[in-house]
Amino acid sequence: MNETRAWRINGFLGAVVFLALMAGGIAAFTAFKPVTGVLFVIVASILASGIIVVQPNQAMALTFFGRYLGSVRDAGMWLTVPLCFRKKVSLRVRNFNSAKLKVNDVEGNPIEIAAVVVFRVVDSAKALFDVDDYEEFVEIQSETALRHVATRYPYDTFEDDGGYSLRGNAEEVAAELGTELQARLSVAGVEVIEARLTHLAYATEIAHAMLQRQQASAVVSARKKIVEGAVGMAQMAIEQLLRDDIVELDEERKVAMINNLLVAIVSDRAAQPVINTGSLY
Repeated sequence: MNETRAWRINGFLGAVVFLALMAGGIAAFTAFKPVTGVLFVIVASILASGIIVVQPNQAMALTFFGRYLGSVRDAGMWLTVPLCFRKKVSLRVRNFNSAKLKVNDVEGNPIEIAAVVVFRVVDSAKALFDVDDYEEFVEIQSETALRHVATRYPYDTFEDDGGYSLRGNAEEVAAELGTELQARLSVAGVEVIEARLTHLAYATEIAHAMLQRQQASAVVSARKKIVEGAVGMAQMAIEQLLRDDIVELDEERKVAMINNLLVAIVSDRAAQPVINTGSLY
């Protein structure tokens, strides 16, 4: 089912016709013509049932004895097909905040995740007639899509493998969540404007262990950078000493100098220098 435009004319014109019919009915009763007066009143009452008022950013779907006739989106007072059953649906932008869901990421680690979904109805016919309750449908499908996306990625990547993670690639994950939500909610005539993660954390039972793992990974990465820098500094120092012909170093002294430089740079504590003043003999 797709939304169509319902027949309507200016409601003020309909109100004028209604008043004219009522005036004619009163005049007929005054002229002792009750049958004519009753007919005028009946026609006026039927016509009045077709007058509707549509608020801004609202759609009104019309059904006539179970048949969908169309929707009125334009704000104002309108005269439509009389004796129709009317259903209102808001076209305003709305937010849905999901509850904190406990799921397992792709590595099996339990995590807590939540998201906010910004959406609006773009097809009133689908929203009202293709699903039972489109607001409940949005809630259930949003949580389902969030669970599905969360199980496809790890919470975090501890290796530099270039893979996506929930924590490190929030923009990409949000974009994928929005795409999947749009595919799920199109049947309800809903457009997903934005989807963002609002909460992401390890579950309580493993939070401490994962924090230790993150700290260990950070220490290893920092040590790796320090060692790379220390090796480069030692190489640069030896090359400069040899290039400037400041001192002659054999292989054994090169090894000793490199060892001393690496220990001084890599050590957690400040190095304690030993000054060699020479020998009396």
